[in-house]
Amino acid sequence: MSQKVIINTFKAPAAIGPYNQAIKADKTLYVSGQIPLVAESMALVNTGIQDETHQVFKNIEAILHEAGYGFEDVVKASIFLSDMDNFAAVNEIYAQYFTVNQPARECVAVKTLPKNVNIEISVTAWKA
Repeated sequence: MSQKVIINTFKAPAAIGPYNQAIKADKTLYVSGQIPLVAESMALVNTGIQDETHQVFKNIEAILHEAGYGFEDVVKASIFLSDMDNFAAVNEIYAQYFTVNQPARECVAVKTLPKNVNIEISVTAWKA
């Protein structure tokens, strides 16, 4: 029988809408899109795409760990950018978190993201 478990942690920013940080369904974890908010203060990191991207990954890592997963378990990543000119910088930082067995992914530019941030990333993880 399949189970659906809601995952939330105070080590990542609270949801800014009617959703949870993640949902675990059987062995698959679906992590909601993360933007560069600092969990403790809910303040936005807006000091450049590099800092913003690292904050997003910090948030993702906190949620993954809360559910018992790690970056090595991520099978799919979705990256949303406000400007495709940031692609190279984001890619460089992305490679620091996914060092082996990189997940499938897409990266798209969108008109606007929540709170007018420059980046949002969601991931799907799976563990045997």
